[in-house]
Amino acid sequence: MERINIKTSKRIELVDITDEIQRIVTKSKVKDGICFIFCPHTTAGLTINENADPDVKRDIINVLNKLAPENAGYSHIEGNADSHIKSSLLGQSLTIFITDNRLAFGTWQGIYFCEGDGPRQREVWVKIIEG
Repeated sequence: MERINIKTSKRIELVDITDEIQRIVTKSKVKDGICFIFCPHTTAGLTINENADPDVKRDIINVLNKLAPENAGYSHIEGNADSHIKSSLLGQSLTIFITDNRLAFGTWQGIYFCEGDGPRQREVWVKIIEG
């Protein structure tokens, strides 16, 4: 298992981690297999989406903020209940096929770490399985 360190700079942020994940896949020398990615945080998540147009990131953040606004009278007293909800909506894990030692994506797809309670120092765990 490999770990990626991510330093976020905003409270809500999408960080493209596609290149770092591909570096791990390349280093593994696995030609065909599966890449598992896990986010061990309760106020962050992962998603695959378009990484060509930065407006997509802004749109995702805007909708997440509408679905779970920051100050909406939540019972959780730490002040980050919206971040926990956003994390649950996004999910903590991804599974991506590996073909010819490359992540097998559709057109324009990339991997995003989704910060919900930053800025913080975060981690993502990556496991490559051959087969």
